[in-house]
Amino acid sequence: MSNTKRAKLAARLKQPGLITAPGIYDMVSVRLADTFGFDALYMTGYGTVASYLGLPDAGLASYSDMVNRVTAMAGMANTPMIADGDTGYGGLLNVRHTVRGYEAAGASGVQLEDQEFPKKCGHTPGRRVIPTADMVKKIKVAVEARESKDFLIVARTDARTTLGLDEALRRADAYAKAGADILFVESPESEEEMRKICSSFDLPLLANMVETGRTPVLSKQDLESMGYKLAIFPATALLAAVQAMSTVYQQFKDTGSSTGGSTDLYHFMDLNKLMGFEEIWDFDKKHAD
Repeated sequence: MSNTKRAKLAARLKQPGLITAPGIYDMVSVRLADTFGFDALYMTGYGTVASYLGLPDAGLASYSDMVNRVTAMAGMANTPMIADGDTGYGGLLNVRHTVRGYEAAGASGVQLEDQEFPKKCGHTPGRRVIPTADMVKKIKVAVEARESKDFLIVARTDARTTLGLDEALRRADAYAKAGADILFVESPESEEEMRKICSSFDLPLLANMVETGRTPVLSKQDLESMGYKLAIFPATALLAAVQAMSTVYQQFKDTGSSTGGSTDLYHFMDLNKLMGFEEIWDFDKKHAD
């Protein structure tokens, strides 16, 4: 099943049109997003660490924490899933271990970034990057470690914020030559910068769309016209969920009840179906005394 999903995504990358990959961060979001027929899903490190550990995305989650979630989410989803692999969780040997582990867990690709360890979320301040040559080695090891060429290596550089766009472009070029399948220049700060990124490379390019982040959030048509191939929306569903929960909890605090609340609610029976209760009910009927 995993090989089929990987081949499907690899083939889709070669076809025209932007791939929109919504962020998933827990098992409910995986089940729900999987019903919409997307070409790909994106397992966000920020959201996964937040939902699984209740911690900030600041290098606190271990490889074991994350590969556990990759295994669960990729195993649940019928849609190909690209998973955040942070810095590879250490040196070159760790990168090899991460790539092999994520691939065995069922992911269709892994994102690796050139930040120093411990990493920080890409749209927060204070990020520092390792030397270009060190990241080139990581990419080469990642390419060497994968079993299938359809398992995508997404190379991300965080150099833009502290070292400028030109340095970020130089790094992305080096990562492309090292064998990366998709280039991810994080945190461009204008549409002009985004166009410059897209005009600089032949490889598929990833746009990270974070509402109220450092990068303009653009329409599918605008991203396509610029030349982006993949757009991830890592935090949108999580932001929406937290806003809805905040409204509901405030309603409870103010009134002591859900009566009269204004928040749209997913129907309880639909949630039962989404979570797979119909199969349980059928099983119970089949084996009823």
